[in-house]
Amino acid sequence: MQSRKIQIGTANVQAAGRHGTETERHGTETECHGTEIERLGTAIAQADAVIIGAGAGLSTAAGFTYTGERFKRYFADFEETYHFHDMYSGGFYPYASLEEYWAYWSRYIYINRYMSAPKPVYDALYELVRDKDYFVLTTNVDHCFQKAGFDKHRLFYTQGDYGLFQCSEPCHTDTYDNEALVKKMVLSQGFEIGADGRLFAPAGKRVQMRVPTELLPVCSHCGRPMTMNLRADDTFVQDAGWEQAAERYDLFERRHRGLRILYMELGVGFNTPGIIKYPFWRMTAENFQSIYACVNLGETFAPTEIRNRSICINADIVKVFEQL
Repeated sequence: MQSRKIQIGTANVQAAGRHGTETERHGTETECHGTEIERLGTAIAQADAVIIGAGAGLSTAAGFTYTGERFKRYFADFEETYHFHDMYSGGFYPYASLEEYWAYWSRYIYINRYMSAPKPVYDALYELVRDKDYFVLTTNVDHCFQKAGFDKHRLFYTQGDYGLFQCSEPCHTDTYDNEALVKKMVLSQGFEIGADGRLFAPAGKRVQMRVPTELLPVCSHCGRPMTMNLRADDTFVQDAGWEQAAERYDLFERRHRGLRILYMELGVGFNTPGIIKYPFWRMTAENFQSIYACVNLGETFAPTEIRNRSICINADIVKVFEQL
């Protein structure tokens, strides 16, 4: 199967964002937000189709934070030993053994992929669009859309999935569901899993910072270690499911060209703007029936070329959904 590449590059509009082509921010006054939220509600209701572009800010709004109390609850021993203070830093730490590496990553995967988000943000989003013709393009890898009820055939996870392993080489392009093995790993460290699926350490019991050697995931083809199916470098595997999702997204976009499309961007920053932000700007500029909406706390921008068809809400996504 021919490898498909995510479109990278600026839109055919001035896409400098923070350097002179941004819209005016729509203020911080409650009544100003209220006006924009009303516009967004109307745009959702009137749209022939809604294309959702979701970034890390959406999961952060749902409570999937990687620092603070949530980090300390599950990684206090790693913090004490190695002196990093957030999950991202721990993910890049050069552990001395694979047993310790997978102790860390099995906890990380379990709480961010197999536990439910603390806040029902994705459920609220689903209620907003469930009766619409929708599609989701996301850089998130935590599976929250499917857990909230979104149709998996209307989802394109461009950057992978915490729930999949792949060969670290990679010697082939298959991926593998990791739920059963990840559960064995966290249980082997002394954690328990409650009836609600939440991970916890029993009171008075010290958990281990390593997993048994026999639980280490290895490739059945070449014997090398397995790794997460996450887009970190050129070893990322775009498996058959990825290719099919990419094709479904392309088909959805082509089928709705020229119609009233709402490009609804949620929690997307400027780390990887070529995946969601710039294409949304370009497609909005090309289709005069379309509307671009951006909801993000601190980063709400749109080019001057589409300013009159843009809804920018600089606010907490949770509060926006509550008002919608």
